[in-house]
Formats: sequence, structure tokens, C-alpha cells
Amino acid sequence: MQEKTIDITRLARDRNDGMSDEERAALKRKLAEALQALSTSDETAPLPRARLQLDVAEMLNALERRKEAWDIAREAFFTCMQHESWADAVEACDVLFQAQQPDSLSALGMGIWLSVTFPVDPELTVAMLIHIVDETPNDSDGAAVAAITARYVVDLRADDDKHESMSFLVNNLIGMVAQRHSNVQDQDGLDRWLNHLQLRDPQIFLPRLAQVVDAIVGDKWWFDRDVLRSRIPD
Repeated sequence: MQEKTIDITRLARDRNDGMSDEERAALKRKLAEALQALSTSDETAPLPRARLQLDVAEMLNALERRKEAWDIAREAFFTCMQHESWADAVEACDVLFQAQQPDSLSALGMGIWLSVTFPVDPELTVAMLIHIVDETPNDSDGAAVAAITARYVVDLRADDDKHESMSFLVNNLIGMVAQRHSNVQDQDGLDRWLNHLQLRDPQIFLPRLAQVVDAIVGDKWWFDRDVLRSRIPD
């Protein structure tokens, strides 16, 4: 029987995405328009305003004005949390992480906790978990736990029309992590690796993910997790 080789695909975003002068100038014009819209936005409609703030923060990050991006995205984060707009809060954490500030890694951890705890779009949750894979060493069990959690979330939340494509993506993610972690090259090796790291039972790997998140955030939580758990929809 022919040995099946795992299709390993680089899934993380290409960080070497420098803009041309023309693209930078166009982005600056777009930023100026967004800032003008923000200055005249209706403060009695906090969520649309927060989403506009996140658009502005993303553009500021792209222009390497990262401290400004952090400040405006952090304000948007608290607005989204206040109004229980969990997906927007996760997106704010993603922007905060990309701002590369001293507490950006903590923001990533909080975003991962929110994206796994609340039933947000699985694509968003997977994107947050991929950051763990990117940020951890090749031999880290944390990357393995993040990758298998991504598969679990896809199986749990993805609609039928997206399940196949998202399963392909997360299976490649698991294969990539297994290869770099333990030089896994085929399906038999992958099965042994999953068993060895106890990555088949969510009652085992989800608490391990919680430990990874705790290590990332430390004592810098911006919200009370016990209070938020009481707001999880049935």
C-alpha cells in the first residue's frame, strides 16, 4: 500500500508584505478619510464607532504607527466587551497583538480565550490559534494544542458549506505542526503523534490550551473570566 504523505502548507500570513510608495500614499488617504468619519461618528452608536476604530487601527498598524493603533484598538476592545460583541472584541485583540506593544502578547491570549469560549465565527478563532503556532518554538506542545483546538472548533462550529475547506486548512495546520515538532512525515506517524501528546480528547487538550493562555496573559487580564462564563449563550 502506498504511504500517504501529509500535505504541509504554510498557513501563517506573509509578514514581508511591504507596500510600494503608491500603495502607502493610497492607504494614507484612506486613513485620513476614516479618521474624518470617526471624528463625526455618532457616539450614541458605540458599536459602529468601535468597528470604525478597528478599521483605523488596522491602517495605523499597516503604516507602522503602532502605538496609535494600540490606543485606539484598546478603546474599541472595551466598547465591544461592554456591549457583549464578542467577535468584535476578538478582532480588537488581533489588532492589539499586531500592534507589537509590551502587552500585545497578553491581548492575543485574551483574544484566544474569548474566541474559544464564545461561539464566534470559526474562521476568526482559527486565525487567533494560528498566532500561537507562529509564536511558539518548533518543539512546543502549545502549538500542537492550538492546532488540534482549531480542528475541534471547526468541527463544532463550521457550517456545512465551509466545513470541508476549513477542515482542509486545519488538517494542514496539524500536519505542519507535527512535522516541525517531531518530524512526522506520514499518516501513521501522525496517528502515533496525536496519541502520544493526548490530542484526541477535548477534555484533555482544552484544559491544556487554558494553561497555555494563562501563561501568555499572566496577571494582565482585562476582564473577569468567571463573570463572562455566566454570559455564554445556551
